[in-house]
Amino acid sequence: MSMNWKRFYLVALTLVSTSYASAQANLLNAKKVSEIGFKSEAQIASEDDKPLPYGNISDRDVLWSKVVWEYVDLNQKINLPYYYPIDTTNTGNNRRSLYDSLLKGIRDGEIKEIYDDSYFTTKIGMDEIKEKTLDNRDDGYGNTDTYEIKSEQVKGYMLKGIWYFDKRQGELKYRLLGLAPMGPDVQVLGREEIDDGDSIYALFWVFYPDARESLHKSKVFNALNSARPISYDNLLNARRFDAIIQKEENLYGDRSIKDYVRGNSLFQLLEANRIKEGIRDREMDMWNY
Repeated sequence: MSMNWKRFYLVALTLVSTSYASAQANLLNAKKVSEIGFKSEAQIASEDDKPLPYGNISDRDVLWSKVVWEYVDLNQKINLPYYYPIDTTNTGNNRRSLYDSLLKGIRDGEIKEIYDDSYFTTKIGMDEIKEKTLDNRDDGYGNTDTYEIKSEQVKGYMLKGIWYFDKRQGELKYRLLGLAPMGPDVQVLGREEIDDGDSIYALFWVFYPDARESLHKSKVFNALNSARPISYDNLLNARRFDAIIQKEENLYGDRSIKDYVRGNSLFQLLEANRIKEGIRDREMDMWNY
């Protein structure tokens, strides 16, 4: 074996070992196994790891804006970081799917702005979420069967955000306003006689600015460097996902694309791309004024 290959394997082994050692919080400072994965109060205070705050935007600085709803399909490879891990028994406590991270933030009281619709008009709580995600059924023999929507049943996310042109910065920007996990109706789980298994619905809507701090604590595995995991807040704000526009803010009551382009998935996709290109062209149009 040549010297170059020996050097390569040595470096690769070192990187793997270093990444593994650094992947768990407090691993290098732990004096007991029970301390692995838990940072001391002094460490937390010194790191002060918080989401990057949004800058204040004056309404006078917004020359143009458009609200859009997009669907993030978890079958797409680029979107898999939002889906996994679905089996948490083989992962650390600091790694959860986006769905589990949202539920944990809601249960812990860190996420309080939860709504039943994307216009944030009807506020709900954990009891209403349980009604949509948990169903206890009598099997007719005195036993109770429990059906629950878990991470593996969540097929995607609906995002609501606003594109706007900031004249002070001279650029087109995006701000995420809300997101909703999309899953089946819990009432049809386990019922083969009901032909609605492929339909998905918004389980609940979270007003995103309220969820940022909680989602910043939830880390996503970084395949390039496991010592530097990425938070869900970083991923979402950087728009590191593939999404298809479902509707835009419009004159016709914000009607969806499928409501006026019916029965043809290709034409619906072309219409979504037309809206996307229109938003991208808006920045160039502003410079031509």
